[in-house]
Amino acid sequence: MNAIFFWIIFIAFAFTGWQQIGWVPASPEDVAPMQALTANMMDSAKAAVTLALGLVGVMAFFLGLMKVAEAGGLLTIIAKLVRPVMVKLFPDVPPEHPAMGAMIMNMSANALGLGNAATPFGIRAMQELDKLNPHKGTASNAMVLFLAINTSSVTLLPTGIIALRASAGSADPAGILPTTLFATIVSTTAAILAAKLYQRFSPLPHGPADAAGQMQEDETQTLPAEASAAYPTWVSLLSLGAVLAFVPLAVIYGQSIGPWIVPGLAIALLGFGKLRKVPVYEVFVEGAKDGFQVAIKIIPYLVAILVAVGMFRQSGAMDVIVGAIGHFTAHIGLPPEALPMALLRPLSGSGAYGLVAATINDPAIGPDSYVGYLVSTLQGSTETTFYVMAVYFGAVQIKRMRHALAAGLSADLAGILAAVAACWYLYGNL
Repeated sequence: MNAIFFWIIFIAFAFTGWQQIGWVPASPEDVAPMQALTANMMDSAKAAVTLALGLVGVMAFFLGLMKVAEAGGLLTIIAKLVRPVMVKLFPDVPPEHPAMGAMIMNMSANALGLGNAATPFGIRAMQELDKLNPHKGTASNAMVLFLAINTSSVTLLPTGIIALRASAGSADPAGILPTTLFATIVSTTAAILAAKLYQRFSPLPHGPADAAGQMQEDETQTLPAEASAAYPTWVSLLSLGAVLAFVPLAVIYGQSIGPWIVPGLAIALLGFGKLRKVPVYEVFVEGAKDGFQVAIKIIPYLVAILVAVGMFRQSGAMDVIVGAIGHFTAHIGLPPEALPMALLRPLSGSGAYGLVAATINDPAIGPDSYVGYLVSTLQGSTETTFYVMAVYFGAVQIKRMRHALAAGLSADLAGILAAVAACWYLYGNL
């Protein structure tokens, strides 16, 4: 993100500087290009803080609900449901190895939109997978597959982007639920197929394995209790079938059920917590405190990206670049206004978050337009591939990624195309 941030501002400055050199005012009221750029920078910085403050209440509400669900054991239930599928996907990982439990908990947290909880589980999973890795420094097949799934994992509740849409004044903030679910299922399927296919063209080293890397299990490690058990296989398959069956129903009737989703989600999660004997009020308040902290912490990121994007647009550089390729992507349902989001999402999570915030808060676009739904779906259904690779592989000193990047980007592309298809079907007439 360092390079992206610098070059966006540098290009904007260069474009504006070139215009300033040849600028001749037609009237006394005309504003010099560099002066307009300066004013845009200040306005964008103020808008970022205003946006973050408006997000505090909504973010606190949703994280409060998710805290109740987490305290009630919803993560545990999901972990038990997906365990039989995970054993099939990762035949190289012993079913009772700690890596299996950490991977399950990571994916369960991602499914519920709990990114902060998912990252520690993901790092732990990589560390445990590295104990099974006979070639230290080289990503194993299991590592690559886990990372590919992690960057595209099915998102059942994209709470963060729903909160952002609500703060932007959307009349249907949860309208992205069916489109996000469809896009993440497609991208996850693509991630699994790509990782399995590409590993044939990226073989492991033929040399002797590292002695420290022979398959072994640390006797001091135990499988997390939450994921050590599993429901019968038929229960897992039935649950998976129900999720898959919900996709076409959500896409077809998405506009009808959209207004019910947020109130229904609130009563469902609070009711779940009540049934599990969770002190829902106290736990909700604790989660809301986390939401307040999260909203405050993102202010610097929003300021950075909104100022950079504002400068890029004001200078005219974005019009030149997007105009060059936007004409072609518009024919497949990806208009120029949404193209920067599709390009930035795999590179920077904070950058993409700021960009989608800027897009849906643009009065000319808004959260409930086709572009607004599309950029929201892209944010909720894809992950920052380069960031995840850097964090997870860096945690275990992986230098040779093999086919991990190709699998992750393949999943990103599949997710973008699926998001375009779903949004066009539901909201293409907006």
